[in-house]
Amino acid sequence: MSLFCCHHITIGQQSCYVSEGHFTNMLFEFIVDSLSTLVDAVSSPELPFPPQTPIEVLSGVVVISGKDSIQHQGVSLTVEGSVNLQLSAKSVGVFEAFYNSVKPIQIINSTIEMVKPGKFPSGKTEIPFEFPLHVKGNKVLYETYHGVFVNIQYTLRCDMRRSLLAKDLTKTCEFIVHSAPQKGKLTPSPVDFTITPETLQNVKERALLPKFLIRGHLNSTNCVITQPLTGELVVESSEAAIKSIELQLVRVETCGCAEGYARDATEIQNIQIADGDVCRSLSVPIYMVFPRLFTCPTLETTNFKVEFEVNIVVLLHADHLITENFPLKLCRM
Repeated sequence: MSLFCCHHITIGQQSCYVSEGHFTNMLFEFIVDSLSTLVDAVSSPELPFPPQTPIEVLSGVVVISGKDSIQHQGVSLTVEGSVNLQLSAKSVGVFEAFYNSVKPIQIINSTIEMVKPGKFPSGKTEIPFEFPLHVKGNKVLYETYHGVFVNIQYTLRCDMRRSLLAKDLTKTCEFIVHSAPQKGKLTPSPVDFTITPETLQNVKERALLPKFLIRGHLNSTNCVITQPLTGELVVESSEAAIKSIELQLVRVETCGCAEGYARDATEIQNIQIADGDVCRSLSVPIYMVFPRLFTCPTLETTNFKVEFEVNIVVLLHADHLITENFPLKLCRM
């Protein structure tokens, strides 16, 4: 499991305070008009926990800077992690019980008191911290994932409480969680494909389609998320001129409750691999990098699933759209 986030910042308030730097992992900033105060937390790039320890530890430093001394009622850190589920518009009303039965699934929610009430001196004060990530019950730290109907997010919040006449300081920042690498070697699953009018599904007027023959292969549909999807495609013949050939990465999110499940597919990215009427018998490379945060290892739980597919889309000049679908299994090695 690894956690990281990276920011490059330039912050300040007029000519009172300016700070510029490159902070790795975590950043919290507070600028107060009356005190010109900055508070930031920076977690270390390496998590200092022994391999045999099952508890993840988030570590870093809180830095308090100000021209004058700062009176406060305590400084605390809060870690929150949750899975947020929602239904698409087409499914609303079909599963009325969904909104009552499925609330955000809380993975982690804990707070540590860093500093008791007191006063910080003028200048810079650094307070190191180590935050053990204790999950709730039998929950696991799912990998960070930003989807449409399933969203898995982790945040770290720093709070400085102050007296009634001074405003409390709060800043929230997301940190990224990567799932543990899969044990053992990944078994490649190469797929050869042939696309003709006869192989297409859900075609009402097959006889009206121009004749074409497209061959190719994907090197593997079992994919390491940090490595690209690769393969090649060859247009052997086509009666109609080709406009373009595209790769479409699709997320398939399933969520629901005891009443039923809603399954929705949405596009993540679309990459054009050929433009115009492709030369016949010419090998066209297939190469797609999986975008960070918008993909995660294939995940299946009781309340939700996150799966991925890739579509090879061929657009002909007669406005015929040819699509071939391939389910993918993503994992982290």
